[in-house]
Amino acid sequence: MEDARQDNARQAALDYHEFPKPGKLEIRATKPLANGRDLSRAYSPGVAEACLEIKADPTTASRYTSRGNLVAVVSNGTAVLGLGNIGALASKPVMEGKAVLFKKFANIDCFDIELNEPDPVKLAEIVCALEPTFGAINLEDIKAPDCFIVEKLCRERMNIPVFHDDQHGTAIVVGAAATNALKIAGKRFEDIRIVSTGGGAAGIACLNMLLKLGVRRENVWLCDIHGLVYEGRAEDMNPQKAAFAQKTDLRTLDEVIEGADMFLGLSGPGVLTPAMVARMAKAPIIFALANPTPEILPDEVRSVAPEAIIATGRSDFPNQVNNVLCFPFIFRGALDVGATQINDEMQLACIEGIAALARATTSAEAAAAYRGEKLAFGPEYLIPKPFDPRLIGVVASAVAKAAMESGVATRPIADLPAYRQKLDGSVFKSALIMRPVFEAARKATRRIVFAEGEDERVLRAANAMIEETTDAPILIGRPEVIARRAERAGLPIRPDRDFEIVNPESDHRYRDYWSTYHELMERRGVTPDIARAVLRTNTTAIAAIAVHRGDADSMICGTFGQYLWHLNYVDQVLGRGGLTPHGALSLMIQEDGPLFVADTHVNAVPTPEQIATTICGAARHARRFGVTPKVALCSHSNFGNLDTDSGRRMRAAREILDAKGVDFVFEGEMSADAALDPDLRARIFPNTRMEGAANILVFAYTDAANTARNMLKLKAGGLEVGPILMGMGNKAHIVTPSITARGLLNISALAGTPVHFYG
Repeated sequence: MEDARQDNARQAALDYHEFPKPGKLEIRATKPLANGRDLSRAYSPGVAEACLEIKADPTTASRYTSRGNLVAVVSNGTAVLGLGNIGALASKPVMEGKAVLFKKFANIDCFDIELNEPDPVKLAEIVCALEPTFGAINLEDIKAPDCFIVEKLCRERMNIPVFHDDQHGTAIVVGAAATNALKIAGKRFEDIRIVSTGGGAAGIACLNMLLKLGVRRENVWLCDIHGLVYEGRAEDMNPQKAAFAQKTDLRTLDEVIEGADMFLGLSGPGVLTPAMVARMAKAPIIFALANPTPEILPDEVRSVAPEAIIATGRSDFPNQVNNVLCFPFIFRGALDVGATQINDEMQLACIEGIAALARATTSAEAAAAYRGEKLAFGPEYLIPKPFDPRLIGVVASAVAKAAMESGVATRPIADLPAYRQKLDGSVFKSALIMRPVFEAARKATRRIVFAEGEDERVLRAANAMIEETTDAPILIGRPEVIARRAERAGLPIRPDRDFEIVNPESDHRYRDYWSTYHELMERRGVTPDIARAVLRTNTTAIAAIAVHRGDADSMICGTFGQYLWHLNYVDQVLGRGGLTPHGALSLMIQEDGPLFVADTHVNAVPTPEQIATTICGAARHARRFGVTPKVALCSHSNFGNLDTDSGRRMRAAREILDAKGVDFVFEGEMSADAALDPDLRARIFPNTRMEGAANILVFAYTDAANTARNMLKLKAGGLEVGPILMGMGNKAHIVTPSITARGLLNISALAGTPVHFYG
């Protein structure tokens, strides 16, 4: 059975690399090449202009070419993963994989370069000759001690960052994990005694990094396959190992492990035994990083030291020491400031950034990617997970700042907070367009009540509200359930300490709430008994009553259930005084910009008057996001070429808008492709009043609008902000069950904006 599983896993890995096309990389053009004009600019004669600019000023290469965002991953295949010296060609899948990680995590373009050159001096000469092509060099999987020679020569001769990830990437992540492990253990770097196994590139780099963090050299005991590195030893020595030689008669790992505070393993399986762990200091720190089998398994450690703090190199155990936490982001920061090297200051800033992020509240996106794991700072969560989207903003900006302060940045960044916001915007697609909404929300403090307060997404959104805004969340739910789920999710918030609770089972306002609901609904068939039952079981009705009575300023519901079911209770309670739900608007954030879609939920077959009202609301909301509205009235008909129901209603809506004299551009009726393709629209209707592509699509049926919304989200990779319920004076918003915690935070910012900000 085990052999069959291994065979299946092997074949799956091979299939992954072979299909649908061989390899993991391809090259794509970033500029159009559709006609002769494009060709003349991309190549001859236009390309000569860029060449001459760079000849006159070499620093402009980062403006006119991809060099400023291009990294080379270079290897000669002499120390590939746990496979050893398999050669340059066989190392290519690994180097392609490294290039994919650069692109995925930091949007850095990368070429993998495998070189048939075992001589370290000649290898360094080849790498140095690549400097005109690349903005930085990532050395990879080169055996020790050759890697030390290659890196030293390249650093001395090249004026771009050179970083041997096996050394320094591992050292940075180990440094971050050790920083937090010592905080938990209540110990200091300068006081601890470390025993390490493995005298290779990674092991030596980790020890050097720990020295920079404060560990005293005399407290480091390095062992390799031949035993302790001691003064006078001749076997298998090099200058890097000799720097850690101890003057002692001790010779074995078993002899030096006594009383050690930390074990750092970068060697092989089974090197450390439970008996050895039992003789270490109290609350030992065990970093068993050999792959695929650690020096000792976590269960073996806990059998003799339950209080131990453990890290491995494997993803199936807590605290995976993974270089992907470091290298994409340290290169991102270095490239963005045009750093000439990656120095100690930048590496230490990277360590502190990673360590601090683990101590902060876990992001909702990381929690979703690692569903079922408890991601709360502690012995089993020393460092962030690789898919934590905050890494790029925190780490790259810290690295860029350190590069500038240490004098190695050739293109300093004037506004670091804005730079970090831009980095966050590259992973949180909604971050940039939501910025004006969050800024408006910060000008007032509003109370936002969440109907489904026990949902983990709501808890994460509430926590983020407290951290990022001035708004006050109110959660409907059972306090003990909310507290238990917040703790399980690793969130610091707790009921009645950090936010208000409305408990449907025993809230002191229950009588006032059901009485209010009965007064509102008694002429619509609602008896006192029904009112009591509704206000005991229906959290959407409870939230609406809270807003109606002034206990909250706005409500958010809909994380489960059907939209119109929630809308019924929202309209019953809050649809008065001129407020009425007249449309749902979804903002779809696409790669090429924002696109609004309406009405996605409210009016199945809207009248011309309802369409016109929806259009006015959509235009008003688009301006909240800093978008100048250009509205397309979408229909099967194009400018009267078909006499269809949708065409007739859209034409009538256009006439209503014309009569109103609205202050935004609108056009129609027309098909969606004509709305988004100005060339097509001009051919169909040369006298169109709209220039460029529409950014608001209003449909004649909710099923058409909802289909467009879902296609944009699921097939085109769009990110939805919304739905935004229009017509309710910002007193209520109904989301959909697919919403994320980040989506709820965005909606809460919309709800947190006073209505006078709506324009």
